[in-house]
Amino acid sequence: MWKILQAAAIAMMIAGTTAAQKPPKADDVVKEAKLKAVDKNKVIYLIFGASWCEACHQLDAFLAAPEVAAIFEKYFIVAKVNVGEGAAGHPNWDNPGSDSLMMKYGGVSSNGEAGLPFIAILDQKAKLIANSNKPGKSKARGESTGFPTEPEEINWFLSMLKKAAPVITEDESSTIREGLRKAVAQ
Repeated sequence: MWKILQAAAIAMMIAGTTAAQKPPKADDVVKEAKLKAVDKNKVIYLIFGASWCEACHQLDAFLAAPEVAAIFEKYFIVAKVNVGEGAAGHPNWDNPGSDSLMMKYGGVSSNGEAGLPFIAILDQKAKLIANSNKPGKSKARGESTGFPTEPEEINWFLSMLKKAAPVITEDESSTIREGLRKAVAQ
């Protein structure tokens, strides 16, 4: 019983410390990613997501799979920005400026809607190479294929990656495709 109370007290202290910490500005997240991208000669895979977003968690699990992580590590600097946390009652969890940064990279529709996760692949100067808005999808509804589940979305996802990192091999593309299929099946 004492160990349970001790663990609960430690968890509350950690939660209190975490809640008190303010997330970095979204622009600072991008600046740090740019420095790493230049240093390692890679492009930036910028994820806009939220704690309440199930598809964001699916994307995280997909990217954490060892075979997929190895490919992403080879070509990309993965950076994450929290946006839309106010929907879960935690607006202070957003990276300040995340909404305007997401808008800059095409993640907010003309009527102000957004789909999460939203992906923006950037060059080393933070210029947009591709984003997860599949051509032909309704931009008015804020649709994004940030975590692709349908075959045409998976094809778009792979074309985004190939556009950003043209040296991705067919074997690597197949590994990513299979990783997405596995993640969707879970």
